[in-house]
Amino acid sequence: MPSPYRVVYSAPGALAFSVAGFIGRLPLSMTAIGVVTMVSQITGRYGLAGALSATIALSAAVLGPQISRLVDRHGQRRVLRPTTLVALTAIAGLLLSTALRLPDGMLFLFAAGAGCVPSTGAMVRARWSELYRGAPKRLHTAYSAEAVVDEVCFIVGPILSIGLCTVWFPEAGPLVSGGFLALGVFWLASQRATEPPPGGEEHRGGGTALRSPGLRALVGTFVATGGIFGGMDVVTVAFADEQGHKAAASVVLAIYASGSCVAGLLFGLVHFTGPPARRWLVGVAAMAVSMVPLQLAGNLPSLAAALFVSGLAVAPTMVTTMALVAQHVPRSRLTEGMTWTNTGLAVGVAVGSSAAGWVIDAAGAETALAVPGVAGALALVTALLGYRRLACPQPGTEGAAAHGEQQEPDMA
Repeated sequence: MPSPYRVVYSAPGALAFSVAGFIGRLPLSMTAIGVVTMVSQITGRYGLAGALSATIALSAAVLGPQISRLVDRHGQRRVLRPTTLVALTAIAGLLLSTALRLPDGMLFLFAAGAGCVPSTGAMVRARWSELYRGAPKRLHTAYSAEAVVDEVCFIVGPILSIGLCTVWFPEAGPLVSGGFLALGVFWLASQRATEPPPGGEEHRGGGTALRSPGLRALVGTFVATGGIFGGMDVVTVAFADEQGHKAAASVVLAIYASGSCVAGLLFGLVHFTGPPARRWLVGVAAMAVSMVPLQLAGNLPSLAAALFVSGLAVAPTMVTTMALVAQHVPRSRLTEGMTWTNTGLAVGVAVGSSAAGWVIDAAGAETALAVPGVAGALALVTALLGYRRLACPQPGTEGAAAHGEQQEPDMA
């Protein structure tokens, strides 16, 4: 029997748009950290560097769903190219302004423009959804593969960006990140055969995808989930610093992501018959419970081990989330719906990292381990409150039609 991953990637065009999506997604983990490294090296102002990074993240969180909404209405090719050009122009302006020591206001203006990037992950998942509509098992495997791609990006991206800035020249990280953005997005936009058809008139009226109660429950939970990730990133760096091994923080965080990679690959090999909402709730609960052992970590090896176990719950939960988005958002607004979950995560990451930094300054890294723990508890409470809205697919969505576990044609 062929591997399920080999089967899903054997479809015409599947491997090409997935690879393009991987390249286009690398800037998500490279740009902000590259800007921090670049600005701190050139100006020595870490406060400015952090504020610019936060500006990029918040701008992307605000603009991302609006870009995806336009994509759902007009198609990927017509929207991705101009918005990416805006982002590339802003990145170039930010690099030039930093090098020339222009006023801070110019830096923040260009940083806000750099957030005008399309959610490449949502674009790729929309293509998978179109390719395997009516084939839930294959779509589950494809979403699992994309969850692994996300984790690989977050392992490779920061290391590459920081390395380029410190070894080559300060602007190298954001510069290469912009190159990846251009290559990935323009290559993806050129692949017309697998592009989902635009909603057009079907997309007129009806407002935003957030009108769906189920999507609001997912986004609310993901804000708290982002608090886990943002808090954990900052706490790990500070914890490693207090232990006298600050450079080891990147290794510990890579172990965290590798746990998610392993779980994502295995999750894609298993096909489930129960309701996705129940699996999602179990996944959120597992992430929340996995924060408890972290409170007992007394050294870096124990923290790394606890994070690996915690990471095992991440990718399966993300995969199930995308299946739930398809069940609660009309097909004509699917890209926007997927992007809203990423926006929730981005907001949560910003809040979690800020809260962790405040607690670290006040009481130290070990105390700050409570920040992701509290975020996990909030995520579980929010998920429990929203579970009833997720248990039944919305009428008129492709998820509602597929709720009865359709039979799939044998494409192997």
